[in-house]
Amino acid sequence: LPRLVREFVAQNNTSQIKHVIQILSQEFALSQHPHSRKGGLIGLAACSIALGKDSGLYLKELIEPVLTCFNDADSRLRYYACEALYNIVKVARGSVLPHFNVLFDGLSKLAADPDPNVKSGSELLDRLLKDIVTESNQFDLVGFIPLLRERIYSNNQYARQFIISWILVLESVPDINLLDYLPEILDGLFQILGDNSKEIRKMCEVALGEFLKEIKKNPSSVKFAEMANILVIHCQATDDLIQLTAMCWMREFIQLAGRVMLPYSSGILTAVLPCLSYDDRKKNIKEVANVCNQSLMKLVIPEDDEMDEAKPSVTIPVEPTSEESLSKPEAVTTGESQLPHHGSNELDVTLNQPVFFPFSCERIQVTLNLDGIVQVLDYHLSDTSIGMMTRIAVLKWLYHLYIKTPRKMFRHTDSLFPILLRTLSDESDEVILKDLELLAEIASSPAGQTEEAHGPSDGSDVRPGPVELHVPARAGQLSSSSTKGLECSPSTPTMNSYFYKFMINLLKRFSSERKLLETRGAFIIRQLCLLLNAENIFHSMADILLREEDLKFASTMVHTLNTILLTSSELFQLRNQLKDLKTPESRNLFCCLYRSWCHNPVTTVSLCFLTQNYKHAYDLIQKFGDLEVTVDFLTEVDKLVQLIECPIFTYLRLQLLDVKSNPYLIKALYGLLMLLPQSSAFQLLSHRLQCVPNPELMQTTDSTKPSTSFKRTAASNIDYTELLQHFEKVQNKHLEARHQRAGRAEQLDRRVVL
Repeated sequence: LPRLVREFVAQNNTSQIKHVIQILSQEFALSQHPHSRKGGLIGLAACSIALGKDSGLYLKELIEPVLTCFNDADSRLRYYACEALYNIVKVARGSVLPHFNVLFDGLSKLAADPDPNVKSGSELLDRLLKDIVTESNQFDLVGFIPLLRERIYSNNQYARQFIISWILVLESVPDINLLDYLPEILDGLFQILGDNSKEIRKMCEVALGEFLKEIKKNPSSVKFAEMANILVIHCQATDDLIQLTAMCWMREFIQLAGRVMLPYSSGILTAVLPCLSYDDRKKNIKEVANVCNQSLMKLVIPEDDEMDEAKPSVTIPVEPTSEESLSKPEAVTTGESQLPHHGSNELDVTLNQPVFFPFSCERIQVTLNLDGIVQVLDYHLSDTSIGMMTRIAVLKWLYHLYIKTPRKMFRHTDSLFPILLRTLSDESDEVILKDLELLAEIASSPAGQTEEAHGPSDGSDVRPGPVELHVPARAGQLSSSSTKGLECSPSTPTMNSYFYKFMINLLKRFSSERKLLETRGAFIIRQLCLLLNAENIFHSMADILLREEDLKFASTMVHTLNTILLTSSELFQLRNQLKDLKTPESRNLFCCLYRSWCHNPVTTVSLCFLTQNYKHAYDLIQKFGDLEVTVDFLTEVDKLVQLIECPIFTYLRLQLLDVKSNPYLIKALYGLLMLLPQSSAFQLLSHRLQCVPNPELMQTTDSTKPSTSFKRTAASNIDYTELLQHFEKVQNKHLEARHQRAGRAEQLDRRVVL
C-alpha cells in the first residue's frame, strides 16, 4: 500500500490517491467487521506516512474515519484509532491545525476513556498536538474558544485535567493572547477549582494565578467589566478555595480598574459584606474582603452627586487612589504576587507597592447605581442574622454615601429612617455608635434642608410648625472614636427638617421600648450631644415631651434627661450656660426645659438648683405638700440629696456661706429635709445644713462694701408666677392620670374576683 501510494504521488495522480483513501475509509475503517476496521485504521496511517508532506492535502479524508472510530465500543479499536491518528498528525505536523477543533474534541473524549491503554495512547497524541501548537504561529484561537467554552463545563475529572492542561499550554505561547478571551472561560475555571481532586484544583490554581499575573502586567487590555459579575457569583461560593480566589481577583480588579467597577458595586457588596463577619476559620477571606470593601468605598467621589442618574452614563475623569490608605491585613507577603494556596495564611496584598491605574489618562463612562447599593445595604442592615462587623460596615457605607453624595442619598432617607431607628436596639455599642453618627449626619446635613418635609413616619407624629432651635456659632465636637476611619462631616451645625423628626421618632422608640431607654437611653443621648448640638437636642426633646400624652413615660424621660444634664461630662458647657442665664437664649432654654421638667416635681427642683433659681425652688417645694407623696417620689428626693453632695453642685454648697444673700437656698434645702423620712439621705442633708454658719459670725467689718455673692439680675424678665401655675397644672394632670390608672386597676381586680 505505501509503495502504491508513493507511485501515485510521483505521478501526481490525486484522483487515485483519494480513491485509495476512500476505499480504506468506507470499506475497511467504517466496516461492520472489527478486524476490517483495524485494517482500515492501519492502512490510513500507512497511507499518510507514504504521502509525507503531501498528506496535508488529504487530511480531512484521513482524519474523519479515524475520529469516528474513537467512539467504537471495542477498546482495542479505540487504541488502534489513537495510534493511527498519532501517525497521521506526526507526518502532517502544522497542516493539522485547520482541523484542530475536531482533533481536540476527539481527544477530550479519549482523555476520559476507562481503558488505561487508550488513555495512555491519547496522552501521547495529546503531547504531540501540544508540541505542534507551541511551534506554530497559525493557531486559530478565535475558532477554538467556543469549543473550549463548551468543554470547560465537563464534570469528568480527566476531561477537566485535559482542559486545564491545554489552557496552561495556550497561555504559555507568546503569540497566543488567551487573556482577550478570559471572560469566556473564567466561570468554567472557577467551577473546576471546586473539583474533588487535589491535583486538578492545584492545576486550576496555577492557571488562574498565571492569568492574574498577566492581568497585572497588562491591565489596559483586560476586559474587567465583562468578568465583574462572574467574580461576584464566585465570591459567594460555599467552597473556601473558590471564594478566597475569587475575592483575591475582586480585590485586584477594584484596585486596577478603579471606577470601571463602580456600576457593579451592588453585586460586589452583596458578596463582600457577609464575609466581614467571618470568624478566624475564614480569616484569609475576611481580610481580603475588608480590602475590597474599603477600596470600593474610595471609588465613590463627590462628583457622583452631581451626575444625572437619568442619563445612561456620564463621562468623568478617573481618579486613582493610593493603596497605602487601605487597611492592612495581618498577614502580608512581599515579592511577586501569587494567588494564595488553599489553607495558606499568606495573602497577596502587596500594600506597600503603588497601584497602576490603566485608565488614569483616559475618560471612561461610569454610572453609580445608588439605588442598587442602598437596596443591598438596607437588606444587610435589616437581616438580624448578619454579624456585627457587617452591620458596622453597612453603616459606614451609608455614612460615606451621605458625605459624598448627600443630594442623591436624601431621596432614600424616608425608607432608611425606620431601619436606622430599629438599629438603635442593637446589642453592640459600636453598632449603635455608628448608627448615631449616621443619624446625626442625616439630621444636620445641609442637603436635608432642600428636601420637602416628608417624615420618616406617619404625619401625625410631626408638629404642624417647625421648632425654633438656637444654633451656636460653632458645631459640637465629634468624639475621637466617632471620626476614626471616617471623613469628618462637612455639615454645618444647622439642623434640617429631619432633625426634629429624628427627635420625635427617637422618643417614640424609647416610649415603645422601655428596656432600650433603661439600658441604652443615657448612652444614646450622650453620644448625640457629642455628634450634634446639645442645646438643640434638649430644647427639641423638651418641646416634644411637653405634648406627650403618656404622662408616665414623660416623667420617666424627663428624669433620664435631667440625670444626663446634671452628671454627664459632655454637657459641661450646657450646664454653665444654664447656671448663669445671662443670655436670652439661655433663659429661653430654661423656660422650655422647665415646662417639660414639670412632669417630674423633683427634677424641676433640681433644674432650679442648677439655674440658681432658689426662691422658685422654695416655692415649688411648698407646693409638694399638695402632691401625692409616694415611695418613688421620696426615692427621687433621696437621689437629689445625693446629687447636691456631688462636684456639680459645688457652687451651690459654697453659696451656703453667704446666708443673707441666699436665704431661699437654705429654706429650699430645709424643705427637702422636712420631706424626707429619717433616712441616710435625711442624715446627710441634716449634717450639711448644720454646717451653715451663723450670719452674724460671717459679718465682715466693712459692711459698706456691696456683697460679692451671687445676685440674679439677668433673669428678671422670667415670669416665675406663670411657671409655677404651669407646674401646678401639669401635676394635676398627673394626679388625674394616677387616679384613672388606679380606677382601671380596681375594676380589673373586681372582674378577676367575679
